[in-house]
Amino acid sequence: MIVGLRDNRKATVAATLTDVARRAGVSIATASRAFGEPERLADGTLERVLQAATDLGYSTPQSAVATRTFGVVVPDVANPVYATLLKAIQGQAWHGRHRIVLFDADEDLRREREQIEQARKLDGMLLCSPRLPDADVLAIVGDTPYVVVNREIDGAACVLMDTEHGPSQAIEHLAALGHTHIAYAAGPRGSWADVRRADTIARACERHGIRLTPLSHHAASIQGGRAAAAPAAASGATAVVAYNDLVALGLEAGLIELGRRCPTDISIVGIDDIDLAGAVTPALTTVRMPIERSGALAVDLLLQAMAGGVISDIVTLGSQLIVRASTAAPRA
Repeated sequence: MIVGLRDNRKATVAATLTDVARRAGVSIATASRAFGEPERLADGTLERVLQAATDLGYSTPQSAVATRTFGVVVPDVANPVYATLLKAIQGQAWHGRHRIVLFDADEDLRREREQIEQARKLDGMLLCSPRLPDADVLAIVGDTPYVVVNREIDGAACVLMDTEHGPSQAIEHLAALGHTHIAYAAGPRGSWADVRRADTIARACERHGIRLTPLSHHAASIQGGRAAAAPAAASGATAVVAYNDLVALGLEAGLIELGRRCPTDISIVGIDDIDLAGAVTPALTTVRMPIERSGALAVDLLLQAMAGGVISDIVTLGSQLIVRASTAAPRA
């Protein structure tokens, strides 16, 4: 589900995928599938999208751009979220036989800066959750076509994963269970998503009259979650919402070492819904993010930009709470 679409285009050389989606009355993700995975659409839907493309003179990524090579910069390739995102990017690029070059910043700002400088020498680039300030990113990319994933930068084409609906649902769920004191285990300092998730959680807690204890920033990893376990236990909170699933899983492991059990002593909620979230015991309650769709859509927008389009769309794809066994009513 696309929950928001803001079109900030100043000028457009040719019709974009967004224009086709609007004309056909479908989401951008559905319009994208018409050109990459048509077998996934109903005949009537596919026909509407293709007719809209014809009416608007839209050039599909495959026909508008010759085989191109573009860079993909990610903060940490070991994180399952970025592995899933990369698979989606590679799959969508393969439809047009385009090539990608991977850059792993390893959560290091200096390395990220150098890698964006290298990627700008290619035909284009996807910047996934960049940590550098907006002004630095804009200065480095120059005239190279690029799209930002999971981060909003003014004037850039951005594909965002919703930080409002799913996290708000998580707080509503915990409030319904009877929790009155919740902690938030923050992610890396400088993470755009972390700032917005923390803000959403704070506002949701205020609406429900819940006391919120923000914990300090930690790495977006299992080790980061382990480091947050002692502060979480000391806070007295009966539930913790973690920056992502890896932090949530590390948090649970750390709490077990401290003699606490989930969800008997403390409920835990993650964000992302990686494959491991549903395979652990107890299965992790988490906010599902549209990772695969974000990667595929970002490739489509980048191909349009490399074809000469001036694109500054900001597309937000929806999130949803998935309730599993790691949350329960607090102990009386």
